[in-house]
Amino acid sequence: MNQTLLHLTVSPRKTESYSRRYGQELVQSLCHANPGLQPTIRDLTSPVLPLPDEGFVEASLKPADQRTEKDESALALSEQLIAELSAASSVVIDTPMHNFTVPASLKAWVDYIVRPNRTFKNTGSGKVGLLSNRPVFLIVACGGPVSEAAGAQTDHLTPYLRYVFQTIGITDFRSKTLDRMRRGPQRVKQADLEALQWTRQHRLLSNQVAG
Repeated sequence: MNQTLLHLTVSPRKTESYSRRYGQELVQSLCHANPGLQPTIRDLTSPVLPLPDEGFVEASLKPADQRTEKDESALALSEQLIAELSAASSVVIDTPMHNFTVPASLKAWVDYIVRPNRTFKNTGSGKVGLLSNRPVFLIVACGGPVSEAAGAQTDHLTPYLRYVFQTIGITDFRSKTLDRMRRGPQRVKQADLEALQWTRQHRLLSNQVAG
C-alpha cells in the first residue's frame, strides 16, 4: 500500500539553496528505503502562501456548527494544508534559518495548520494534539555558526518547530542543522558529508533509526 511523504521546501534561493539540496537527497533516500512511499511537494515559495487575515482568524475561532459559507471559504486553504499533513505518513521540511528562526513562508504555513479544535484542543492541563504521530524530518541550513561558542547565533528555529508539532500531536521529530555554510568550500564539503551520514541514519520510517 502506497504512503505519502509530504515534502515542504522553503528556501527562496532555489538552485543555490543548500537546504533544498539536502532535503531532496533525504526524500530520495526515504523513498528508496521505503518502497511504496510517494512524495507530495509543497514549495512554500511557489506559490507564496497569503498571510492569515481577519476572516481566517475569526472563522477559525468559531465553533464549526456556527460557521457561515463565508467562514468556510476563509478556512479553505487551511483545510487543504491540514489535509496534506494529515494524509502524510511522514514529513520532510528543508529550510534556511532567517534571523535566527523560521522564514516568513514557513511561519505562514504553521499559522494555517495549528488551529484550535482542528489540530489541537485546549484542556485544563494544556493543549492536546489531535493529529496522529508520524516522523517529521527537519533539515536546516544557515550561513553563520549555531553552537555554544562565543559569537554563535541562537537557534530559535528548531525548538520552535519541535514545539509546534508536539502541540498538534506529532512527537517523532528528527532534526539536523548544518551551519557555517558561508564559511568557504571546505565547510560545504564537510556539511555534505554530515548531511549524507544523517540521511543514512534516518532513512527508515520506524521509530528506530537505522544504524
